[in-house]
Amino acid sequence: MFSHGGILLSLKRVYERAKREQRSFSLGFLAMGNCSNHHLGIPPAKGPHAVGCTDFMMDHTSKGSFFRLYYPCHEAEKAEKPDWIPCREYFNGLADFMKINRSLSERIFNYLFGSFKIPAHLDAPFKSNEKCPVVIFSHGLGAFRDQSASATFFFHEKSESQTANQDLPKTSDSVQNSLESEWMYYRALQHGESEFPLRNKQVKQRADECILALDRLTEINSGIAVQNVLQTQFDWTTLENSMDLCRTAVIGHSFGGATVIESLCKEVKFKCGVALDAWMAPLDDETFPRVKQPIFFINSEKFQWAGNISRMKKLESAVIQRKMITIRGTVHQSFPDFTFLTGDWIGKLMKLKGEIDPELALDLCNKATLAFLQRHLGENAERRSSSAPHTETQVSPLSLLAGLEKNFNQWDPLIDGQDDNLIQGTNVTVIQSSI
Repeated sequence: MFSHGGILLSLKRVYERAKREQRSFSLGFLAMGNCSNHHLGIPPAKGPHAVGCTDFMMDHTSKGSFFRLYYPCHEAEKAEKPDWIPCREYFNGLADFMKINRSLSERIFNYLFGSFKIPAHLDAPFKSNEKCPVVIFSHGLGAFRDQSASATFFFHEKSESQTANQDLPKTSDSVQNSLESEWMYYRALQHGESEFPLRNKQVKQRADECILALDRLTEINSGIAVQNVLQTQFDWTTLENSMDLCRTAVIGHSFGGATVIESLCKEVKFKCGVALDAWMAPLDDETFPRVKQPIFFINSEKFQWAGNISRMKKLESAVIQRKMITIRGTVHQSFPDFTFLTGDWIGKLMKLKGEIDPELALDLCNKATLAFLQRHLGENAERRSSSAPHTETQVSPLSLLAGLEKNFNQWDPLIDGQDDNLIQGTNVTVIQSSI
């Protein structure tokens, strides 16, 4: 997620400079550090629906399924927007991942990022118009939620004495009174430990978690009653028969990009995948020939190197569509949220921003992704895939295009890198013999 070298010194400089200027400028201007007109914060969605979100945990143990669901919702005037960093444990996890002091980093992170919100309506009512496609997203190494994340949590049952002594009402806003949260933090390499065995084990676990999330959504869609350990206000029964599970995709960034490949290998229910600046090192070589679905690699200009690209090229196929583009002026952190939460000088100091406007980069990434999803989840997907080797995947003859706008194909040229800000394929030179 971050490069470690010099990051503590950089954060100290950020904090000290912000504190010196605090009397004269607002926090928003401090974080930008320049006169840019861009408003700091995660950009709102540009789609036709208001966006709701809610958290789900089934099975409170470390083996359970825990995810955040985003969905089309009825917009409510007083709907709460969730905090981007909901509690201090996530700050601690980021500090551990970046190998910096927890107490110092907590002050800095809270100062710079503590006020930001996610532009979605928490627990807003689901808006049902038509069946929705399902996309599972997997984050990068050191982002949020498993031991390949900076921090996550589960629950264990309290002892009888703890339950008897607690001074709480009979119901809790977050969890059942008999449960107590336990935090897990990023699993760093030990001294002398080889990285591949650990990351390979983690990417397999992460793929299993993606599949488990899809299984849980399948149960919810079929009307099976599920118990959410997190006692949210969202009514999960309203999602019955709301998802078109014949149109599922998996998308991920960095380590999550490797998770995309592993998930496609393990689960044919995923019809295609989009890997954002994928880090391919965690994957077994034998995984590549077993992936039968279309894949779209969207890379940054500054992160990739020949060895990583050569592993992507092992997935090239004459009969299954495999595409790759590179966005000019981008860095590895041009894809996740951090790039929108800092101005130019802080963003470039911490390698969270590239040379391109981050909203332009996001717009190109989103449009290319939507075009690719329509191509492989839309109404013509079955005809296009008829020449590919047979898999166990069954394509529904029902209205496959519902929820995927028909005009997304207007951005088809982006899939082939046809834009001044795009490169078809990669900017990295790869020696053919290394593929």
